[in-house]
Amino acid sequence: MTDNTPAVPLVTRTGHEYADTAQSGGAVRVSGVSPQHTPATRIWYGKVTNEPGYRSLPHHHGEAETGGYVLTGVARIYFGDGYSQYVDMSAGDFVFVPPFMPHIEVNMSTTAELVWLTCRTPDNIVVNLDDVDDSLLTGYRRA
Repeated sequence: MTDNTPAVPLVTRTGHEYADTAQSGGAVRVSGVSPQHTPATRIWYGKVTNEPGYRSLPHHHGEAETGGYVLTGVARIYFGDGYSQYVDMSAGDFVFVPPFMPHIEVNMSTTAELVWLTCRTPDNIVVNLDDVDDSLLTGYRRA
């Protein structure tokens, strides 16, 4: 049987994002478009915030390819052996994180919030890993 209902855009209004999504420590994720609360079937699109000086737990996103865009703030993603490598980003920068890549997302500012948009396919897969001591993360300090 074919559904003859016309397709229409669906808007998720500010304050009505889906918050019961996978988290990893100080990186707080909410979705505006996801299978959990929209008709979407192959995309997770949301906002990630890190309070000043906060960071995520070490984690990866399983099979998901991840794209990010920094709206405000200064971000750093640690990766590699012992999380000894990193890339820095600021407002206007895009980033691609490959599937299964362990990493840590950090707000490098101790005074300003970090806000970025994140898109994943097929869903917001978050696999948290064992935490590491802050001292292993070059240049990072908590607020």
